[in-house]
Amino acid sequence: MSAFSPVFDHGAALRVPAPADGLGWSRLLTWLGCAGRLKNSHGLVEVATPAGLTVAAPGDWIVLSAGGDYHVAVVPQLARNAS
Repeated sequence: MSAFSPVFDHGAALRVPAPADGLGWSRLLTWLGCAGRLKNSHGLVEVATPAGLTVAAPGDWIVLSAGGDYHVAVVPQLARNAS
């Protein structure tokens, strides 16, 4: 490996869907399996991460690293409203 090609922990990511997006929620909860659960009807999901249970809201990203751990990338509120 050269200095020009750093090592990355490639994985996958899904965005938390809007509360009314049934298909999106079905896909997300199936993908998370026992590592995630719907927290309430406002579209919050609780995810098991290396740092403990983390809450993700619609618009946030849930990332599965190649190492097998989930991580939550919180999107600032203003950016959520713009999308």
